[in-house]
Amino acid sequence: MTVSDVNRLEQAARISMGEFQDPEASAEPLSPPHHGLLWGVVLAAAATILLVTVFRLT
Repeated sequence: MTVSDVNRLEQAARISMGEFQDPEASAEPLSPPHHGLLWGVVLAAAATILLVTVFRLT
């Protein structure tokens, strides 16, 4: 048996088992970065620093 024969048998087995997927079609697009979450963390840190500063001055 050659390598191409083994590859064909493996592909046929995947198709018959219902697991065949086109690698290009199944690739998911990259999700955009979550800038909202990053801004939330930055704002929370700034608010914490502001509160600590206010309490230390009073």
